[in-house]
Amino acid sequence: MAKVSVLGAGSWGTALAVLLTQNGHETILWSHRQEQAEELANKREHEAKLPGVTLPEELEITADFERALTGRDVLVLAVPSVAVRSTARRMCPYIKQGQLIVNVAKGIEAHTLTTLTDMIEEEIPGAQACVLSGPSHAEEVSRGLPTTCVVGAKKREIAEYLQNIFMNPIFRVYISPDILGIELGGALKNVIALAAGTADGLGYGDNTKAALITRGIAEISRLGIAMGARADTFYGLSGIGDLIVTCASRHSRNRKAGFLMGQGKTVEEAMAEVNMVVEGVYSAKAGLELSQKYQVEMPIIHQVNKVLFEGKNPAEAVRELMVRDKKIESWESAWE
Repeated sequence: MAKVSVLGAGSWGTALAVLLTQNGHETILWSHRQEQAEELANKREHEAKLPGVTLPEELEITADFERALTGRDVLVLAVPSVAVRSTARRMCPYIKQGQLIVNVAKGIEAHTLTTLTDMIEEEIPGAQACVLSGPSHAEEVSRGLPTTCVVGAKKREIAEYLQNIFMNPIFRVYISPDILGIELGGALKNVIALAAGTADGLGYGDNTKAALITRGIAEISRLGIAMGARADTFYGLSGIGDLIVTCASRHSRNRKAGFLMGQGKTVEEAMAEVNMVVEGVYSAKAGLELSQKYQVEMPIIHQVNKVLFEGKNPAEAVRELMVRDKKIESWESAWE
C-alpha cells in the first residue's frame, strides 16, 4: 500500500482518486476550494463532473494543501495544464528531495514551449516528474470500464513502481522511457480533436474524421521525431490511441468545442458552453510555435490556429487543407 495524494478535484483527478482508493492505497484528494472539498466529503459524489459515481468512504478529501503534500509516496498532479506551473511553485516548499510527482494533465506551455514534466522539475528542483497518459476519459474510468494507459519515467524501476500502483483488472498500465513523446502526443491530439469536432459541426462525414486523425498523427509524429522523441510512441496509447478517442468520443471537451465552432460559435462562446477547460485551445499556439522552431510542416495545426485566433471561417480552413500542393504520403516509401 502506498500513500498517494491527488491534487485537483476535477473529473480526472477525482476518477484517479477513486481508482487509487479501490487499489488499496491510502489516498487523499485535494481541492483548491474549501467549499468543494466539504461538498465532496459530505455527499461522497462529484455531482457536477461525475454524477452517479460514489466516492469511497476511505478516500480523504481536503482543501488543506500542506496535509495533502506531507509524507506522501506519490503526488498525482491533476490540475489543468495552465495551472501546472503556479501549482508546482506553490508545492515546492513542502516537497522532499526525490519526491515522485505524476503529471496527468495534457498541454505545452505557450511561448516557453515547456512540457509539463519539465515545468514541474523547473519549479520543484529535486522532484522526479513522471507522466500518465492515454485514451482515458474520466467518465469511463470512474465507472470501471476497461481502460489502458502508459506511464513515462526516466528510470525503469520508477515506471514499474507506478505501474503497480495504478494497475488493476480494469485499468491496464504500460511503461515507457519516452516522456517527451508521451507528453507531445497528449498535448497536440487536443488540437487535432478541435479540428475533428469542427468538421463534425460543419456536417462533414466519417471520411473527413478519418483523414484528420490519420494526417494529424503524421503531423504530431513528424514534430516529435524532430524534437528527439521515439517514433513508436506516436503509434501507441498516448499517440494514436488518445487521438482516436479524443476526436470521436462524446466525452471529449475538445471535440465538443470544435463542434460548436463548426456550427458558427466563437471560440469564447464554445468554451463557455463546454464549461470545462478546453486544453487544445491553449496547446494550439505552442504547437504552431514548435512547428516553426523545428521547421516541421503541420498544416492542420496551422489552420486550427487561424480559426481560433484570427477568425478564419472553418469551412475555408478545410478547403485550404484539401487544395494544398500534391504530396507523397510517406517519404520512407518514395520511389527511387
